[in-house]
Amino acid sequence: MQLETITLAGGCFWCIEPVFNKLKGVVSVLSGYTGGTTSQPSYEDICTGKTGHAEALQIVFDKNQITLAQLLEVFFTIHDPTTLNQQGADKGTQYRSAIFYKDAAQKAAAQEALNNAEAAGIWQNPIVTRLELAAEFYEAEDYHQDFFAKNPSNRYCQFSVLPKLKKLDELFQPLQK
Repeated sequence: MQLETITLAGGCFWCIEPVFNKLKGVVSVLSGYTGGTTSQPSYEDICTGKTGHAEALQIVFDKNQITLAQLLEVFFTIHDPTTLNQQGADKGTQYRSAIFYKDAAQKAAAQEALNNAEAAGIWQNPIVTRLELAAEFYEAEDYHQDFFAKNPSNRYCQFSVLPKLKKLDELFQPLQK
């Protein structure tokens, strides 16, 4: 295996974690917080919008099975990267769309994926996803990990996750486990 880690923020981590867990080559997906100034933030801290952190996923993947470009194509397709600091009803900087790159190669790949998503015209409005240098990643509380898998009948998940999984099935079947 040739492992790499990328950190992505696309709104509520409950909503995008199940998507990435279904992809071939994804070894682990961890929900957490990054991009802010508060050390060891809690979910309650994040919800204030004052920490600067985003809800994010730290994704470890095998580059021999799935490329960063493929992961980013899924990322730009399954969430709305055109709404500043918002995904659906979730509003605040903690719900921003961002790619936290760890080096120049990841930054270049992220910029290329963003450009490709813009050129593809998937979204009517301009993409506002931020490219940010990776910062300390803080693991979210245990009850946030695999939330959808543990709570599939949760109304929020039914409304927010199922459409993303349907889109994944329609557009990215070959990339799934």
